[in-house]
Amino acid sequence: MTTTESAPTGLRRQLRNTARLTAFTGGPLFWLGTLLHPARDGWSIAAVGERYGLTHDIQAAGLGLQVACLASMIALSKERRDLRSWYAAMAGTLFWFALIVFDGSHNPVRAEYAPSMVHEPADLNTPAALIVFPALLIFPLGYVWLGRALSRRGLTLHGVLLGVGAVAYTVGGLFIFTSGPRFGLIQIFEVAGATLYTVGYVLLGRRA
Repeated sequence: MTTTESAPTGLRRQLRNTARLTAFTGGPLFWLGTLLHPARDGWSIAAVGERYGLTHDIQAAGLGLQVACLASMIALSKERRDLRSWYAAMAGTLFWFALIVFDGSHNPVRAEYAPSMVHEPADLNTPAALIVFPALLIFPLGYVWLGRALSRRGLTLHGVLLGVGAVAYTVGGLFIFTSGPRFGLIQIFEVAGATLYTVGYVLLGRRA
């Protein structure tokens, strides 16, 4: 029989294990999907077929595990004043999850019959904008906020990696709209940002 005194201890152990496992797998999966991401113009997406959607599935799986990691960390946290930053990071991750799922399902279909419209402003209707714009804003800001909170707790490296990584990755995505889907720096910024971000998650998992 589990006593009332041992139950919280057992629960916290499960939460720590969950936080570690999801950090160690969620970050690298997101990085792998980003690394394998094919070219983003409509003709290239049509040429690779299912591979485009597969890379987004891998990223989405990583993001889902990151949400579980953040939820476990929130449940473990004793610093109630910092919880808003954790919730902000979780909201940003959820919005980016939605963006990745939308991108991976919408653009391959669009590439089949209108490749010139893929990743172009003309293809951004109101429902898509309600996903894309909040994600582009909340994802980097949420992790910058979380990074500052971690720095106050002595985890400066963790916070810098997560915050800078999320911002660099998002800048890579913004290049699609400012410079077009064939712009060469998109993949460079996204992979570099995802690398920093992933290392930040792995370090966070070690401190769970």
